[in-house]
Amino acid sequence: MKKKGRVIIISGPSGSGKTTLYRKLLQSPKLKNRLVKSISVTTRLSRGGERHGRDYFFVTSKMFRYKKRAGHFLESMKVFGRDYGTPYKNVRDRLRAGKNVLLCIDVKGARVVRRKIPEALTVFIRTPTFADLKKRLQNRATEDPRSAKLRLNIAREELKEAPRYDYVVVNDRLDRAYRELEKIILVETA
Repeated sequence: MKKKGRVIIISGPSGSGKTTLYRKLLQSPKLKNRLVKSISVTTRLSRGGERHGRDYFFVTSKMFRYKKRAGHFLESMKVFGRDYGTPYKNVRDRLRAGKNVLLCIDVKGARVVRRKIPEALTVFIRTPTFADLKKRLQNRATEDPRSAKLRLNIAREELKEAPRYDYVVVNDRLDRAYRELEKIILVETA
């Protein structure tokens, strides 16, 4: 009998490094046959180098609303004025095929998935201090000052969710955080 797969959620505030760690995990030779990614649907515009169907499914607001009403999403949230959703059928089919599905989603979306799939493995990514997070967002320079301030205010609230996760990884140095995260997944998916 084939072993059922597991949902693995990587979550944390903007600037914590969760997306970078997520991408590194998907490229890990040690995890190559253990993880598949879930591609989110979003209404935001693509950023440099992102491709439709590889990084996200970029859709119009009208199409997103249709998919949401039709029950296509495991979870969906409005994040910084844009809609994001995790396609439910894709996740369900991969789990049934025995694959571990890696999700990189925001804290609110993670809460919804944990309610629907209580056995999901949850990992919260954070910076050592709030000042570090603020500095990363400023250095990223992808936000105007107003958006950056909003992200920081939301991050304060998201950090309160960390104790509800199975693991918390402090991303003080990317290589160390990555090794810790990789080890967690190796142990939890053995």
